[in-house]
Order: sequence, then C-alpha cells, then structure tokens
Amino acid sequence: MTFLRDKFLPVTTVLIIIVALWYLLAIFLNAPFERDQAERSGTQLSTSQLVANTMHQERPVLPAPHQVAEEIRKTVFDIRPTSKRSLVYHGWVTLSSTLLGFVMGSLLGILLAVGIVHSRTLDKSLMPWIIASQTIPILAIAPMIIVVLNAVGLTGLLPKAMISTYLSFFPVAVGMVKGLRSPEIMHLDLMRTYNASASQVFWKLRWPAALPYLFTSMKIAVAISLVGAIVGELPTGAVAGLGARLLAGSYYGQTVQIWAALIAASLMAAVLVSLVGLAAHLVNRRMGARAEEARP
Repeated sequence: MTFLRDKFLPVTTVLIIIVALWYLLAIFLNAPFERDQAERSGTQLSTSQLVANTMHQERPVLPAPHQVAEEIRKTVFDIRPTSKRSLVYHGWVTLSSTLLGFVMGSLLGILLAVGIVHSRTLDKSLMPWIIASQTIPILAIAPMIIVVLNAVGLTGLLPKAMISTYLSFFPVAVGMVKGLRSPEIMHLDLMRTYNASASQVFWKLRWPAALPYLFTSMKIAVAISLVGAIVGELPTGAVAGLGARLLAGSYYGQTVQIWAALIAASLMAAVLVSLVGLAAHLVNRRMGARAEEARP
C-alpha cells in the first residue's frame, strides 16, 4: 500500500494528465487541416467527425499518443531488429555510443575530481575551465568534433561517444569533487591521529563518502550522454541511430516517426537512469546502508 500511495499513484496521475493534454493539443493543432480540407471539398464536418479525423491523419502536426504507440509497436515488434527500418536497430546504434561516452565521461570526471581535491593548483586552475566548458553550445561544438576526428581517421562510434563524453564528464566531476570533500574535519583529524597515509584516507574515508554523490551524478550523466549521442548523429548525416531517425522524419515530414524516436529515446534514458539507481542501491546495501523503514 505504501508503494501505491507514494510512487505508483502520483506517477500514474501525472501520466494520465500528460496523455489527456497531449490528446487535446493534437485535436487543436490538427483541426485546421481538417477544416481546410472540408472547406475545399464543400462538406460540413460535425464535431465528432472533426475529432475522429484529427486522430488518424497520415502526417499530423502533432500525432496522437495512440499513433505514436502504434508506430513504436510496428517498428519494434513487426520488423526484424536487424532491419534499418527497425527502431531496435537504430536504438542499439545510439545506445552503443551512449554507453561508451558515459563510461569515458565518468572515468574522466572521477580522475579530474581526484586531482582537484588533492591539488590546490588544479583546483584553482582546472575547475574554472571545467565549468566554462559547459557554456559552449553542444550544437556548435559537435560538428567541429566530428570534422576533426574524421580528419585523423576516427569515424563511426567514437566521434559520437566523444560528444557524449564531453557532456557527461561535467556532472560526475562536480559531484565527485563535492563528495570527496564531504567528510567532516573531525573524521579527517581522526585519520591523521591514526597516522593514515593519503591513499588510506582516500579509500577508507573519502571514496566511501563520495559514492552517494557519484551515483547521483551518474544518473544525470547517463541521461545527458544519450542526448550527446543523438546530437552527434545530427550533423553527420548519419544513416543509423535515433538521431538519423529524427533527421529522416524531418526530411520527409513523418511526424509520427519523429515522435516515436523521441519517445523511444526518453524510455531508453529512463531505463538507463533506473539501472544506475539499481546499482547505487546494491552498492549501498553492500556497504551496509540500511533501507529507510516503511512509514505506517
């Protein structure tokens, strides 16, 4: 009952509201086309006919939720996953660069954070540049990264992964800096009293204290890494990936295809964030953290 009250019902309520608003917007945005068609043919449309027609347009301004769901069902289950028309195929291409960029970005962020915490010089010189790097629009820098890497012979998965790395390292670096500095002064003094070495202070105090910050940052990083992978596919004219699916849909006016790719990307991000959350839960249990007691 606690799960239903605290998590399931709020999420379901918000989802129902979103779907209802989506249907209303689909009717509102698609209705002018139906009225224009009726006026050209000299026919009169009743309100029920108008609403029904807006729900089944071939190229709507805003597709209805059931149209997007049908497109996802068709491209996921009715088409072979190896086909270039399959959403599974395109999703796997984007997921591959997302995971590679996420891993590289997380490792880079952790290494930078360790260096910043243990070196005042790096703290004063590097941290401002890390923050400044995120002020550059990714849509501006992505084509440059692709062109430069292509010039040195790096094509395919790696250039897109580098863009994901560029986006995902920042939250990990900032979160880990805060986490590694989170131990209290009295705990650090206690380690010095025990004559602990710098490595012992790091592994036995700073690192365990930073893990909650790390996993929280990684949730943000894995989601933004997916965004980077999709953005990396846009300026390259890619023929595979969710970004390529979005481009093809925009070229040919296939709005249902565009929305299906967008929903697939959002579902993929939700799954990836959930997996990171699960990993955090398992690590916390392994470290002896107690689950919050259920409220009556």
